[in-house]
Amino acid sequence: MTFRNLLISKAVVCLAFGLLLLLVPVTLLAILGAELGAAGTFTAREYGAALIGALFLMWFAKDVQAPDARLAILLYLLVYDAIGVIITVPAVLSGVLNALGWGIALVYLFFTVGAGYVLGRERKPIATS
Repeated sequence: MTFRNLLISKAVVCLAFGLLLLLVPVTLLAILGAELGAAGTFTAREYGAALIGALFLMWFAKDVQAPDARLAILLYLLVYDAIGVIITVPAVLSGVLNALGWGIALVYLFFTVGAGYVLGRERKPIATS
């Protein structure tokens, strides 16, 4: 996996889930077995807005060459998606989300592993003398 492919893939996922969370959060979460009240709907829409922001970051940064920028983006993905795995797995295990929640956990895991892999490939070895 390359940096560019990782960011394009993440942008596509952010587009899909961001729009769904902005436009039909109650329906999306109902498919996943969760119910939303007014506060939950607001929070889901806020998260959808954040995903649309991440979409633009991923899309417009996909060809960036500056090592510091690439490192910052990869660390963002690694931390964000790892936290996503950590909070989604217990939600599925406790019944907050139904079995379809495992798909969400797998998406987070895919991007966690992908970011770690690309990060490992991009880090320059420390010169020894």
